[in-house]
Amino acid sequence: FALEYRVVVEAITGEKSAGLRDYELGEAEWGIVEELVSVLKVFKHATLFFSRGTPNLASVIPAMDKIDEILTTNSLDEKTLQPCIRAACSLAKKTLNRYYDKTDHSENYRIAMVLHPRFKLDYFRSADWDSDWVQTARGITEEVFNKSY
Repeated sequence: FALEYRVVVEAITGEKSAGLRDYELGEAEWGIVEELVSVLKVFKHATLFFSRGTPNLASVIPAMDKIDEILTTNSLDEKTLQPCIRAACSLAKKTLNRYYDKTDHSENYRIAMVLHPRFKLDYFRSADWDSDWVQTARGITEEVFNKSY
């Protein structure tokens, strides 16, 4: 919002009588805002994706993988992103991984991926998951199937 209405924000904060001069941003700070807006788009897209229609468990893992990929790329991008933005991406990646780890403790995510017509075990292989994890996902799915059916 601030970036979109930069002219207005600058006018308001630059007005001496408004008492907001302490909040005025310099060119370098506006550059950081632009970078941050660019980086945060992945979260906006994910939020919109999961807010519409009927998201399912099988869509969570690929979305998290995509977000992780983008955060990793951004955290290493020394050419176009400033250190503060790269650090923020690293922290966001760390937080994402904490939630990603929780999917390992729920068999439902793995079963949903294995049974999904588009993904199956190929998703895990193409995402370079460790072969033990792939076999574990298969084993969990077979075990639950055999127990329930």
